Amino acid sequence: MSMASISAVRGMNDIAGEQSYWFDRLESIARETLMSYGYQQVRLPVVEKTELFCRSIGEVTDIVEKEMYTFADRNGDSLTLRPEGTAGCVRAAIENSWLNAGTQKLYYMGPMFRHERPQKGRYRQFFQLGVETYGFSGSDIDAELILMTARLWKKLGINARLLINSLGSAESRAIYKQALTQYFTAHYEVLDEDSQKRLYRNPLRILDSKNPALAECVAGAPKLIDWLDEASQQSFHRLLGFLDACGVNYTVTPTLVRGLDYYNDTVFEWVTDELGSQGTICAGGRYDGLVTQLGGKPTPAIGFALGMERVVALMQLSDATPNSLIDAYVIAAGEQAQSQVQALAEKWRDQLPSLRLMVHHGGGNFKSQFKKADKSGAEVALVLGDDEMEKQQVGVKFLRQEAEQLTLPWDQVTDWLQNTLLKTQSIV
Repeated sequence: MSMASISAVRGMNDIAGEQSYWFDRLESIARETLMSYGYQQVRLPVVEKTELFCRSIGEVTDIVEKEMYTFADRNGDSLTLRPEGTAGCVRAAIENSWLNAGTQKLYYMGPMFRHERPQKGRYRQFFQLGVETYGFSGSDIDAELILMTARLWKKLGINARLLINSLGSAESRAIYKQALTQYFTAHYEVLDEDSQKRLYRNPLRILDSKNPALAECVAGAPKLIDWLDEASQQSFHRLLGFLDACGVNYTVTPTLVRGLDYYNDTVFEWVTDELGSQGTICAGGRYDGLVTQLGGKPTPAIGFALGMERVVALMQLSDATPNSLIDAYVIAAGEQAQSQVQALAEKWRDQLPSLRLMVHHGGGNFKSQFKKADKSGAEVALVLGDDEMEKQQVGVKFLRQEAEQLTLPWDQVTDWLQNTLLKTQSIV
């Protein structure tokens, strides 16, 4: 009796082939961009103690109440698959005394987990690139994060709009929450069920409602920017000045509040109209109180995270035909050719480390091997038969363009590949 096959967990996807190419390309360009600004990569655990997220995100948020993957390990400790990266990075900075070494500019990439209803652009296992900075109190670092993401979009060839707001200090926000609660209480019957639940727990989240029936009510609510204290106002105006000086377009958006409890002052999102309802591709803000909240010394901090699946989707829209994953495919037919093809291929790889070279395996005649070469997506096939082996030559057949087949001596193959093929290729 055959056993039933086992499928992946719903909302947790396999990534391979062309899709893997796009992820590799995003990671490569992002890493290059971040390192050019002086950011260093950190690798953080996928599992943390549940208490970390309850203390940082807030126990009355949807993430903690509904979405976290939480379980007890064999020792009875409550552990959680990370739903976001900031809390774990702060925990690591405190535990490993990174903050004692001065200011820090860090980034990470990897999977996050939330038990949500899977839909396009929103998955239960999803990948994020996160950036966190510690020890910088001025608006100049806020501007740098925004400028860095703007540069990344330019390199990736995608368009996005910047929304920005200030949440002010904890003190000014507490006063504002009272005014907001009074306003929405007066409009209680207009609120949907989720907003009614949020009213006395976190009324700012009502401003972030996606329910179009609440749009008019939310638009009439008091504006947080009108309640900022002087220090927050000055900080926000300095930030806008930096962006103006650098030619970055933005929209000040009073309803932008972000979903997590630890933010203060600057918050921002990069959004697009090209992905339907899942339009936010990057979001972040300042969280100056979180380090202290998790047991560290007072430390200003700001960061952002971008959803890699959504950015990849935009990359595909802007450039739907990726460059081949393979530059050249080596075909060998005949006993002598098949016995020496691996040694020749290794020599070419030594001489051209960036060359993406695939050698045919499994035998077969020239016709069947050419079919495999064409299917690989390679630009050219390097052909070795017994005749080529005797003369120490290689046939070069173009697979993607109309051109006559070439014959090259072995000692000219790598020069030809470097000067003719690799110069026109975008190596990821």
